[in-house]
Amino acid sequence: MEQASWVPSSVDLDRPSAARMYDYFLGGSHNFAVDREAAKSVEQIFPGMSGAARANRSFLRRAVRYLLAQGIDQFLDLGSGIPTVGNVHEIAQQTNPAARVVYADVEPVAVAHSTALLADNPLAVAIQADLRDPDSVLGSDEVRSMLDFDRPIGLLMVAVLHFVPDSDEPAEAIARYRDALAPGSFVAMSHASWDGVSQEGRESGEQVNAIYRRTDSPLVLRTGAEVAAFFTGLEVVEPGVVPLSEWRPDSDDAYITAYAGVGRKV
Repeated sequence: MEQASWVPSSVDLDRPSAARMYDYFLGGSHNFAVDREAAKSVEQIFPGMSGAARANRSFLRRAVRYLLAQGIDQFLDLGSGIPTVGNVHEIAQQTNPAARVVYADVEPVAVAHSTALLADNPLAVAIQADLRDPDSVLGSDEVRSMLDFDRPIGLLMVAVLHFVPDSDEPAEAIARYRDALAPGSFVAMSHASWDGVSQEGRESGEQVNAIYRRTDSPLVLRTGAEVAAFFTGLEVVEPGVVPLSEWRPDSDDAYITAYAGVGRKV
């Protein structure tokens, strides 16, 4: 298969990517046949997947606007994915044109397209980095030149931690990021969950998991208590760690089995 000019040569077009599947669910165009095939298989098992993706995008928008209202003017978006409508820099810079944004993702297509999109934006940059390696992210020249860690930062981990297994120690990685942030910083997360899912739904979920295991990002769904534990060391703001659609809703987003929350470093 011939690759488009913007696709890095390292991309394996025979293997689906969770990031590119997410782009497909959101109605984006930076995905390939192998991703669409996998995504459509997921939709056959779980027809609400596109709605779930949009609900997560809506939470991202609400969280960024909340952080802007708290005076945050710099953001680090981990596992940012492939940019589509409603990116962090679009939301933030619409309110504060001086807002700075760093996107970090391990998916080369996400980074390549983000870099092209941000070519004329001096206050936003994308880097290829793995959130499971906080030192490589925090020590990046691009991150350090764009963000001032002596001032509050908005750290975003939206719909990404459910791709990080316990064996990769996500809690330890989150703690490392938290410790690097200045007081007054915020951490926003959303995470898929098994809570409230029927036995039939769990069986369907296992089929979905089997599809994601073909990617480099198998799904790891967690309970609400496990998601809440990720906010250890932070002061969770109202309404707490709640079902995603209940976090400061401003529209009728689809209900999905996921949790969301925002914590403040004091």
